[in-house]
Amino acid sequence: MQITIQQNYQGRFRLTDFPGLIATLVLVVIAIVAYLFSQGGTIFAVSELYLGRQVSIAGALQRVWGNLGFLFGVIVLNGLAITGALILLVIPGIYVACRLLVCVPAAMIEERGPRDSLSRSWELTRGYAGRASMIFLLYFAIAVAANLLFATPFSIGMLTAAKNQSAVWFWLAMTQVGTRVAAVLTQPILLIATSIFYYDLRVRKEAFDLQFMMNPSAPPPAGSGSVPSIL
Repeated sequence: MQITIQQNYQGRFRLTDFPGLIATLVLVVIAIVAYLFSQGGTIFAVSELYLGRQVSIAGALQRVWGNLGFLFGVIVLNGLAITGALILLVIPGIYVACRLLVCVPAAMIEERGPRDSLSRSWELTRGYAGRASMIFLLYFAIAVAANLLFATPFSIGMLTAAKNQSAVWFWLAMTQVGTRVAAVLTQPILLIATSIFYYDLRVRKEAFDLQFMMNPSAPPPAGSGSVPSIL
């Protein structure tokens, strides 16, 4: 009986027995938090600059800190909605992505929850999915060009050094670095374009420019009326 109990105890899964797994989980959490801060901080900074206000990096990140939870929910729900549409067909997935393009600015600037932010984006982009698709197209072209510039040369080096294992690992690591550099340089372009597109839609549909002229010191007001839900 004692032997059986000891074997069962030894067979239990303990997280401390897998330091590599712990390190991976910590890195994943850090990467997610950093991604959320980069998304929200860029949105806030572009918003303040668009409104003609002074903004600092610390100030933008401080505003993100209190909104990390629902920002994470918005991004996850947005990804699930687009993935669900892509499972049906590619074209519906692209269309849904275009209609939900401004859900993050809606969440950050208007302080809306995940479902409400997606519904708000769906309403704002009604009739403007074509403009949203052009933003995605231009971003895709820039991203491809950046990868060709920063990652492709290292990929070619990896292919030419196929017989040298050490050289292959070196070129593979450099390819990963080049890919990350390209992403860091191009991702803010999409966020900036998305933020400006958000305000452009509000000017066209809600006369936001007139509202701001009447009260420049006030925060950007949410759209009037209830927002129909798409979920």
